[in-house]
Amino acid sequence: MDEDSRYEAVRSRDGRFDGEFFFAVSTTGIYCRPSCPAVTPRRRNVRFFATAAAAQGSGFRACRRCRPDAVPGSAEWNVRADVVGRAMRLIGDGVVDREGVAGLAGRLGYSARQVQRQLTAELGAGPVALARAQRSHTARILLQTTELPVTQIAFAAGFASVRQFNDPIRTVYASTPSELRAAAPGSRRTATPAAGVPLRLAYRGPYQSSVVFDVLAAEAVPGVEEVGGTPGRRIYRRTLRLPYGTGIVAVDERPRGWLDARLHLTDLRDLTTAVGRLRRLLDLDADPYAVDERLGADPRLAPLVAARPGLRSPGAADPEELAVRALVGAAEAERLVRRYGKALDAPCGSLTHLFPEAAALAQAEGPVGTLAAALADGVLRLDPGADREDAQAALLALPGIDARTVAVIRTRALGDPDVAPPGLDLPDSWRPWRSYALQHLRTAGELESR
Repeated sequence: MDEDSRYEAVRSRDGRFDGEFFFAVSTTGIYCRPSCPAVTPRRRNVRFFATAAAAQGSGFRACRRCRPDAVPGSAEWNVRADVVGRAMRLIGDGVVDREGVAGLAGRLGYSARQVQRQLTAELGAGPVALARAQRSHTARILLQTTELPVTQIAFAAGFASVRQFNDPIRTVYASTPSELRAAAPGSRRTATPAAGVPLRLAYRGPYQSSVVFDVLAAEAVPGVEEVGGTPGRRIYRRTLRLPYGTGIVAVDERPRGWLDARLHLTDLRDLTTAVGRLRRLLDLDADPYAVDERLGADPRLAPLVAARPGLRSPGAADPEELAVRALVGAAEAERLVRRYGKALDAPCGSLTHLFPEAAALAQAEGPVGTLAAALADGVLRLDPGADREDAQAALLALPGIDARTVAVIRTRALGDPDVAPPGLDLPDSWRPWRSYALQHLRTAGELESR
């Protein structure tokens, strides 16, 4: 989009572009999402930014009315396989907070200077600024949904000190942490370590939650996952292994323009990472308008798209776990959980275990042990910043893993929207959304499930 097209989106308050770009108003010093309900500013007073971090870096503060930090992430970062797309996925997973810019660069195979230059040139903000914007958003969630002390929130959000926490909050929200907390409805500030952190997981466009929950229910591994309730009102729950501890998440099926969720974490520093992984599992950052426009133009797919607009292609909460499950199937995955999985210190209903980590599964015999050893040794990487072509080559080099299994791993674990499994002749006109096309065919019963 050029700037004139972006301004038209702002003038029409087009929510399709929320998260795809941000606009700022020079006369007010505020930046907003395109669908902001405020009076449309004059064109000469508007500037456009690719990220919230770039707007913040230029001295603009977040709009209190439209809350631009709460929009879905840009779908572009899921599609792109270049260094910028991979970097954005890693930053979203909290890598900069945990490993610094050097760790981010090392995962990407570039120097820190190269990563800084590429991100700044394209997005108007480097990795530190992008991570800082993400920390501020996490801090706002905790301030407005919990009664945790401000000092504890500062460190949980990833800030190194209370001062480093206070300054960005004032800059981004034009409020002190206490003022930001006071502005939230009192009913929302009920979270405790026992009750968990309540979240609203935003998405753009229509969202076929029933199809996603059908997939999750069919694949659920006992002890690690469960789906309860009646269709339309189901709750999906699962355990999570996270960088600093463990978590249990519950997501409500009912779409409201967002999905209600609640996270129970043993360490709140994992909040950003847990939310990012949940969003990838549920494919919440997709652009259904772009997908449906392309696939709906195909005669075979048009009636399926019309029947299920906004159909998503589910991903994975844990890419390494997904790879093992794709290889062995649901029944064997349950056996592996019982034998190698780590029991939760405090089981929650039927959720009793974490899925076995790669180092533990490396002891297993056969292809699953070989796959786990490659993951544990770093020979194979499936993290959000992994190069998809390199990962596919590494998978195909392992004994016992065929091309069809690799296609599932590439689609689900690596979030590739354009995968064509072997043996299927898919038209180029479906690109770059072949993964979504196949999901339509499976849901309609025209293609057998994986």
